Amino acid sequence: MKNKQRNETAELEGLFTRMLENLGEDPGRQGLVNTPLRAAKAMQFLTSGYHQDIDKILNNAVFDEDYDEMVIVKDIEFYSLCEHHILPFWGRCHVGYIPRRRIIGLSKIPRIVDMFSRRLQVQERLTREIAEALENTLEPQGVAVVMEGQHLCMMARGVEKQAPKMTTNVMRGIFRENNSTRSEFLKCIQGGT
Repeated sequence: MKNKQRNETAELEGLFTRMLENLGEDPGRQGLVNTPLRAAKAMQFLTSGYHQDIDKILNNAVFDEDYDEMVIVKDIEFYSLCEHHILPFWGRCHVGYIPRRRIIGLSKIPRIVDMFSRRLQVQERLTREIAEALENTLEPQGVAVVMEGQHLCMMARGVEKQAPKMTTNVMRGIFRENNSTRSEFLKCIQGGT
């Protein structure tokens, strides 16, 4: 595994070296000497979700519990790369579920968010993948995921607007079927109780 990772890093390093050359830069210049290697390692980290497995992340942290009220983890930071421009987008993710006798270890929800965020993504798919992972793992009464993101591809190029945030949501089960449940969740993530 280590040799494979070293080979992948070396290959990416070569690609970043060629990219610098194609941009008109000198990869041998003092400030850029180690940039291709650093960029290769950064890209591997930012896309590490491709090499993660949901079962290893969960690590048997799903527990039987006689609890059927809403569970919410809000303000989970996420960082991802837009698959259209390979530019960063980031923001906050809010996750809620209503158990059906199964709960998940608290730290596992942010880890699931990270796993899917650390891939080339679009925010719409990212939101859905997080909801589906929780739905498949817990078989709850319902799952809700809301993501608020800022996209560098819109801020630094193209339309060049700084203030807009994109909001996506996926509501499953009781969150989709019951307006009062959905409203309670949305009120909670907006700061209400």
